[in-house]
Amino acid sequence: MTLSFGTRLRSAMDERGPLCVGIDPHASLLSSWGLNDDVAGLERFSRTVVEALADTVAVFKPQAAFFERFGSRGVAVLEQTVADARAAGTLVVMDAKRGDIGSTMAAYAETFLHEDSPLFSDALTVSPYLGYGSLAPAVELARASGAGLFVLALTSNPEGAEVQRAVREDGRTIGATMLAHLAEENAGAAPMGSFGAVVGATLGDLSSFDLDINGPLLAPGIGAQGAEAADLPRVFGTAVRNVVPNVSRGVLRHGPDAAALRESAFRFAAEIREAVAA
Repeated sequence: MTLSFGTRLRSAMDERGPLCVGIDPHASLLSSWGLNDDVAGLERFSRTVVEALADTVAVFKPQAAFFERFGSRGVAVLEQTVADARAAGTLVVMDAKRGDIGSTMAAYAETFLHEDSPLFSDALTVSPYLGYGSLAPAVELARASGAGLFVLALTSNPEGAEVQRAVREDGRTIGATMLAHLAEENAGAAPMGSFGAVVGATLGDLSSFDLDINGPLLAPGIGAQGAEAADLPRVFGTAVRNVVPNVSRGVLRHGPDAAALRESAFRFAAEIREAVAA
């Protein structure tokens, strides 16, 4: 039987540290690496990141949009990037933020969560703002395939608050409602559930939210967005051990030199380990 995503993620975090490195080949980053903004540059960038860091970090998080903008040839690069990363033993969280209803949501799930798909990933980011129940096809397929989900709950972008902090008739915010749904999905799972939340590391004190969902918390914002590893205990409280901090530009800006990429990733990982253990 395939081990659950939560089990595999817990093992990877304990062994390598909880650092997640984004693979975000946007035009300005390709340019700073001396690469053209084309498929060849995209392929060189992605291969370099995977080869430099695949034996170092617990998780890669490729941003699907930066590959999809090149059409079918870009998607082919994404397929190869996922395959290479997973073959090297690094977990892949596909950052696609899919969200829809019924058969369309099921098709999105099959794209990224079906074991026979060329884009099969260990987990997928999803948007629940057509109602949490709309994610049911993705939840079901993730369970069946041993994959996971990261549900947008308390995101770091300022615009997110108008939805995520809105208050329902029962007095709970939308964000808190999403966290409660995830806690239900993860009930009884050990060592950790497979259904996580996206919670920004830049949001400051979140003590009014119950982040103890027995699942992972994908936390963008460390590095270029202004948050530091030392902020994690204050932001996440007792749930800090399950936080998967994502760093993208803070690591990637050191490319294309592989040694510099590795050095940056090691530094972030060490800072995060120290903060989480404090």
